[in-house]
Amino acid sequence: MNRPTDFGLGVVIGKFLPPHRGHRFLIETALTRCERVVVIVCGKPEDPIPPKLRAEWLREMVPSAEVRLIDDRYDENDSRVWAENTIGWLGRTPDAVFTSESYGEAYAGHMGCIHVSVDPTRVAIPCSGTAVRSDPFAMWDFIDPPVRAWFAKRVVVVGAESTGTTTLARDLAWALRTVWVPEYGRDYSEQKQAAGDEIWSSQEFLEIAHEQTRMEDQAARQANRILICDTNAFATCLWHRRYMGFDHEPLENFAKGCHVDLYLLTGNEIPFVQDGLRDGEHIRHEMHQWFETALAQQNVPWICIRGTVMERLNSAMKAINELLRP
Repeated sequence: MNRPTDFGLGVVIGKFLPPHRGHRFLIETALTRCERVVVIVCGKPEDPIPPKLRAEWLREMVPSAEVRLIDDRYDENDSRVWAENTIGWLGRTPDAVFTSESYGEAYAGHMGCIHVSVDPTRVAIPCSGTAVRSDPFAMWDFIDPPVRAWFAKRVVVVGAESTGTTTLARDLAWALRTVWVPEYGRDYSEQKQAAGDEIWSSQEFLEIAHEQTRMEDQAARQANRILICDTNAFATCLWHRRYMGFDHEPLENFAKGCHVDLYLLTGNEIPFVQDGLRDGEHIRHEMHQWFETALAQQNVPWICIRGTVMERLNSAMKAINELLRP
């Protein structure tokens, strides 16, 4: 038997910049006390996190609530204007407003409804949007997977064939206690080779880049502050050049839109190891130069990692620590 509710329509309003577990606690409290809860997300085009994305995150975090996005063009200190607009957006006066803020009483008063204050001193959930934006890693335990994916730093290991990219990616993930994304193109190549298909097309590389990026985005939700990627769409552009003999503008345009915080280029000084799939020993050093040239022409920080397995790991960890420094 369902517990009887205290109110019919409840409202939660805010910027949710970004949504965190304090917000979720507030909305879930409203859901336990109302038949229906509308969450109003106030957003501006210049916000550091797109308003539409924040609304999507909230829909995932609290699927039982109804999330609406409005254009925040009003004086944040004018409770009467916000009250009048809220009634207009809802088509009626709500029965209760749930907030953790000092404005809640005046806002509810102008609408003639009940104000329910929830954890105003942040004792239950010691978190705020400002704190998350200032140091998301320190507040990691207070943000949900979709928000973590936004703040996670993405470190991408790239390099020519048999230069140790997978070994370094795997070792970094272990050292950082986080997840890593394997190279989807390798799995694709294995299946293609097993089928006896030796002809490549530009569309295949574009599909590989899209799938690699989808895998990254999914893994970022589970990352422990850092996501390690064994290749990405940027590297796929160079593999396209390797197999097709020319560059592909649609693929390059897609790669430019991908999120990367640091590139680690594995050196080509180690011996080539044939694993049954590789066929690029004769151009490995040339491909390494391709990577160096392409990395130098883009804006993401990068370094070349050389030496023994342990030396490479230590160099990579040092670069990542620099990346994380405030």
